[in-house]
Amino acid sequence: MGEINVQSLGNTDKNPSAVELKTPTEELDIALKECGFGWFHVMLLLASLIGFVAGQGVSSTTPYILPVAECDLNMDLLQKGFLNAIPFIGMTISSIVAGFLTDTFGRKLFLVYGFGGLFICTLMAGSSQTYLLFASAKFLEGALFGISFNPLMILTSEFCHNGIRDRVVMFQSSFAALGQVIIAIIAWVILSLNWKVTFFDGHFVLNTWNFYIYVMSMWALLSCLFYTFLPESPKYYISQGKFDAAGDVLMKIHKTNMKSDLSLSHSELWTKKEVKRERSQSLRSEKIRSFKKNLVMGFYNLKPMFRRPLLYYLILICAMNFLTMLLFNVIRLWYPQLSAIVESFGSNHARQDLCMMLDSYTDDIKLKSVNSTDLSTCVPTKSGKETYINSVILGCVSLIPLVLSGVLVNKVGKKNLFLVAGLISVGCTLGLRWTSSKGTMVALFSSDVAITQAMMSLNQAFTVELFPTTTRTLAISMMMTFGRIGTLVGNVLFPVMLNMGCGISFYTLAGLMICVTAMALFLPKKK
Repeated sequence: MGEINVQSLGNTDKNPSAVELKTPTEELDIALKECGFGWFHVMLLLASLIGFVAGQGVSSTTPYILPVAECDLNMDLLQKGFLNAIPFIGMTISSIVAGFLTDTFGRKLFLVYGFGGLFICTLMAGSSQTYLLFASAKFLEGALFGISFNPLMILTSEFCHNGIRDRVVMFQSSFAALGQVIIAIIAWVILSLNWKVTFFDGHFVLNTWNFYIYVMSMWALLSCLFYTFLPESPKYYISQGKFDAAGDVLMKIHKTNMKSDLSLSHSELWTKKEVKRERSQSLRSEKIRSFKKNLVMGFYNLKPMFRRPLLYYLILICAMNFLTMLLFNVIRLWYPQLSAIVESFGSNHARQDLCMMLDSYTDDIKLKSVNSTDLSTCVPTKSGKETYINSVILGCVSLIPLVLSGVLVNKVGKKNLFLVAGLISVGCTLGLRWTSSKGTMVALFSSDVAITQAMMSLNQAFTVELFPTTTRTLAISMMMTFGRIGTLVGNVLFPVMLNMGCGISFYTLAGLMICVTAMALFLPKKK
């Protein structure tokens, strides 16, 4: 059981050229099948889960501390919106650079140093005493997670053979929603307390939200430690011609999963020195040739993207993702702040609809800014337990599209499913304008987040289907870049629109989703 099948890898005594029939990647896949699925993959997925929680904390912790830290950091609505958006600026900048470097320097390097740096920057955010320092730390957090995210996804997939890879990657994608639930529960436990510690005669103060960020930094530290002890991807080693290192990794996987050593004695990829030397030289010479060739071919393959119909589809999909991610992240990131406002009004006022409460809140802020500059009079809007419970519900509901999209997409088609989802999103967004019940508000927020998350997945499916292999990766990268820009624009403009009037905010968001739904009509039904 511990040995790789001789016939499958090729017996050079009977057929000297048999080894040439399989590429290194194919032989690696056979070896990974021999390693099976076991404790090593469980640890790999656990490290991935911890990494996802650390990454979700980059953008998802800020919304929970906005209500309680508004006085400590002296924030107005516009500054809160910018604070929600700034991690995405860092992600957008760093992910583009890291994508090129990961294949050259390996996955593990970026994971260890990326999450290690994220831990340090999160500690810096937790120690912040001013808005500028906190915003700078959140920008660096976004940049470091942008460096770590792609290697995290790639490393997990490259330790799995073809038979289980898709299922493992799909299972791993659910960690993002699970991370939101974990973060909400931790926020509920810690931010419900009332801690305050002062140092240096009050010049350095740690409030409850500072300790919350300190606790969240532990996820990045744990992730850094996990990936320190996990091996580098064997596929990366093979791409660099390091077959001995790849073989050592495979033996470690097999020993962890099967409690026995993996024998690679029949595989000429790892045992025959002349074969290894020949393949290493071939890989190096192929890289030199392929660099120039791929550079020329890369520019040549870009030409169809800037001609009809691909240029038309690219503009259409990028615009759709820009608006969809705008709504998704505005609703998701602003929910804790809006829920805290509703809770504070619910205990002191007669029942009002959501916009009446938000307009009253913004009017109070304007009045205080005009009549007083004394920060000691500032009273933060603390979140109650309902906000955290409802945030957990929102995270759980976000898991539903992962199931429903897979079940319905083949029956009704991607385009029809997207159109229906767009109309539901418009209804949910308009409904938020008039809702006065807390239960209805939670249902509408959760549905809106879940539906727009499904629409983003469908956008990716459209891109994969419409663009050929030679331009597909670039098309997806451009689509995601425009989506992140939409997140930045939405989180900066939403507080501006709230100051103009709550109704304007939700009517504008609903109008944008009507535009997205209308754009989908111009997508082809077939490939």
